[in-house]
Amino acid sequence: MTNDDRPVLVVTNLDDPTADFVIAELHDRGVPVVRFDSGDFPATLSCSATIGGTDRWRGSVQTPSRRADLGAVRSVYYRRPSGFAFPHLDKQDERFAIAQARYGLGGILTSLPGCLYVNHPNRIGDAEYKPAGLAAAAAAGFTVPPTLVTNVPDDARAFIKEHGPAIFKPISVPLYLVDGKAQTVPVTEVAAAEIDASVSGTMHLFQKRVDKVADIRVTVIGERIFAVRIDSGLLDWRTDYGTHTYTPLAAPLAVERSMRAYLKHFGLVFGAFDFALTDRGEWIFIECNPSGQWAWMEPPTGLPMTAALADLLEGGLCGQ
Repeated sequence: MTNDDRPVLVVTNLDDPTADFVIAELHDRGVPVVRFDSGDFPATLSCSATIGGTDRWRGSVQTPSRRADLGAVRSVYYRRPSGFAFPHLDKQDERFAIAQARYGLGGILTSLPGCLYVNHPNRIGDAEYKPAGLAAAAAAGFTVPPTLVTNVPDDARAFIKEHGPAIFKPISVPLYLVDGKAQTVPVTEVAAAEIDASVSGTMHLFQKRVDKVADIRVTVIGERIFAVRIDSGLLDWRTDYGTHTYTPLAAPLAVERSMRAYLKHFGLVFGAFDFALTDRGEWIFIECNPSGQWAWMEPPTGLPMTAALADLLEGGLCGQ
């Protein structure tokens, strides 16, 4: 049990099993938790805050069952909240209301005094730009596969002919509804002959396919590092979790140093790194997700990731 009554804010959507694990752990420790989805505003979520002179934000955020004093929040676990929506308004009024909510409520939640963010929403936004992530990875010393971001079909064909076999993957990962189920767009191999004029319609990311023997997911939680080898035989291991076997392993010192440099660049305290492992033992950087999933790997590996994240949130700024 803890004698510290400062709450942890958990900002995420209703369907988030990863957050559920962490909240359960915090509850077991007696740490107060206030969970909400910013998309619940204003129907079941309200906020009122004041500032003046040399004062900091004072006020509260309130759900039907919880209230948090904004000046006493120890940490914020910012995961994957849904967007603001005002479907009862016409389009023009809805745009206005969304902007007020984003920069009003959102602005307050990103400027709470003296609390730890895991991760800060603005830093998440910066790190979610895949081209920025690739540039930061190269600067941090990672090996990055040759990559092209373009909407020019001829340039895409030339890149694939030079670096093929090549893959196409989304620059961002919006969910598509297929038969009523949300699915991500999978990574796919692409040939130069498949490139047509539709490429000019938006930006696309093409990358030299890495000849890998396995994938590696490394979850960095504060000062702790949890690396897991994933054997699946798949180009994109996310397409079939039933094929996986998991093996904990240690990250090479050079990779650890590069991960620390990458996280420092974006101001992150948490990151889910993906690597391709070659038959020569090289760790090839694929991406880092500042809000990545990890809970599904804990049961088969026994790695105490839930406890590590709860430690970080419970400690607040003392955990940095």
